[in-house]
Amino acid sequence: MEPRDYPAAPVDALGRPLRDLRISITDRCNYRCRYCMPEEIFGADFRFLSEEKLLSLLELVRLTQIFVSLGVEKIRITGGEPLLRKNIGDIISRIRSIEGVKDIAVTTNGSLLKQKAQQLREAGLERITVSLDSLNDERFGRMNGRGFPVRTVLEGIDAAASAGLSVKINMVVQKGVNDQDIIPMARYFRERGHTLRFVEFMDVGNSSGWNQQQVVPSKRIIEIIHADMPLEPVAPNYYGEVATRYRYQGTHTEIGLISSVTQAFCGSCTRARLSAEGHLYTCLFASDKTDLLSVMRAGASDDEVRQRIVQVWSERQDRYSETRLAQTSPRRKVEMSHIGG
Repeated sequence: MEPRDYPAAPVDALGRPLRDLRISITDRCNYRCRYCMPEEIFGADFRFLSEEKLLSLLELVRLTQIFVSLGVEKIRITGGEPLLRKNIGDIISRIRSIEGVKDIAVTTNGSLLKQKAQQLREAGLERITVSLDSLNDERFGRMNGRGFPVRTVLEGIDAAASAGLSVKINMVVQKGVNDQDIIPMARYFRERGHTLRFVEFMDVGNSSGWNQQQVVPSKRIIEIIHADMPLEPVAPNYYGEVATRYRYQGTHTEIGLISSVTQAFCGSCTRARLSAEGHLYTCLFASDKTDLLSVMRAGASDDEVRQRIVQVWSERQDRYSETRLAQTSPRRKVEMSHIGG
């Protein structure tokens, strides 16, 4: 499916339409994953955003409506950990009711999913992505930084499926950390019919401790799984799809590979990101931002906000994943906990 199929969308400097919006609704999280919010930085004294600095429900809805008027069709709610936001059900319900929104999903660590799955489904949610990096309790507890047990997440996944939600699982793979879990994770979720997506370890934010030597290339992951459970490729569903898809031969169960490091997909990226305090970012690895919330609170009309978004998007040239290895010096980037994955 080509970009011209979305005529309402503004196009950036590289010809990419604006089609997807990822909205962080909180910068807080109850995990302290090493690659996202390490405890030594995000400790007890770390100051998260106060409530008055966050996008309110009405502001979230208003901004979403403006983006949808520009051709955005898909919304993903992220964090931090979005299930920590008390009114997440109202947020989903209001966004779901916006004319033009064809798809809304949530990304969560799953720690609160067992308690909230039914509420999310009743609010109109249809899809959820759960982050889980290991089935081994000791390894998982060490990776999430807080000792949360695997059982809590698996029970949340079961509750989500029972509530009628379509569930996908994301696993960030790090060489020497959890790469031994590739096959156990693949087997477990194949048996349950859930799509498992393997995410290459990326240099998101400034706190990840990223080392290229810890990247397990997606090509290698496919080789490992295919040798144990034969796979076959699946065609993309739509222009700009993030994951490369495969299915287990003889089944309808899929896996996905998100290969931002070794097989960059910048050329078809259609995603804008809103941080919890209403800053617009045009890339997961961005350092520049546009403060839309302050503009709205200063009295800007919808048309004025819309024009600002179009201007920012039309000037967008981000392709960090394609140029990562050519970078001669590190640059400051927005933290992933601020804008989600």
